[in-house]
Amino acid sequence: MPRHNIIPYLKVTFSVIVWGGSFIATKVALRDVYPATVVWLRFGIGVLILGLATLWRKQLRFPGRKELPYFALLGFIGISFHQWLQSNGLITAQASTTAWIVATTPIFMALLGWLILREKLTKLQAFGILLAAIGVLLVVSEGRLASLTQGDFGGIGTLLIVISAPNWAVFSTLSRHGLQKHPAGLMLLYVMGFGWLFTSVLFFNEPGLADIRQLTINGWLGVIFLGVACSGIAYIFWYDALQAIPASQVGAFLYLEPLVAAMVAAIILDEPILLVSLVGGLTILLGVWLVNRRT
Repeated sequence: MPRHNIIPYLKVTFSVIVWGGSFIATKVALRDVYPATVVWLRFGIGVLILGLATLWRKQLRFPGRKELPYFALLGFIGISFHQWLQSNGLITAQASTTAWIVATTPIFMALLGWLILREKLTKLQAFGILLAAIGVLLVVSEGRLASLTQGDFGGIGTLLIVISAPNWAVFSTLSRHGLQKHPAGLMLLYVMGFGWLFTSVLFFNEPGLADIRQLTINGWLGVIFLGVACSGIAYIFWYDALQAIPASQVGAFLYLEPLVAAMVAAIILDEPILLVSLVGGLTILLGVWLVNRRT
């Protein structure tokens, strides 16, 4: 394979590994400060990185007034609300559990396509959705399925993470229209910018700038990793790869994300890798694969 053809694959691999580590970095930062502080700093850095990248690539342009409400809506759903769910959820939910649950997002996208866009759903895809649901129940309950009948869904943190998966699916579905009209990097810059502005309202209301002083060295490393690598470079590399290789090949790399998260969480956070959680996670990935495979 020519060297230049390897670059997109290296970029998408970097993005997936970084995103797998994002859940761990968030938990590390949350040891020091409030969720709103982590999100505000993360996406403030991310907007700066994306802004500099679009300037360097000479892609920056101002959107029309009619486009601003659309970008604002996406920013609220995909950045402000989504990260509120995940950051607050990660206070108590395990990073590895979070990664497995987030991996079900394509399942919810398929359901939205079927319910709203009237897209065809085959029997095999329906079976994949059922498999993924079973996998989520195994992960959330850690194999104690009987506890689910008593309303035990792993605590409020895990419940918030579960809600974040369909929320991201809604964001992704709504984003389709914009991605047909705008360069992905430029659109993400404005969506992330609006999301950061909305988060600023929450951040300055409480806890405010004083909370930043509580960050330790490890907390700062977590925030910088989230801002520079996860919300900046990884998104740029991801969309670069999408322009160079087929979307189906790029999307397949996402199967690595929860596996990376589980391994890194075990090393850094000492989270146990339970056999039942691993089985549940692999069941989720199999279900997602069945939903997305080409017939």
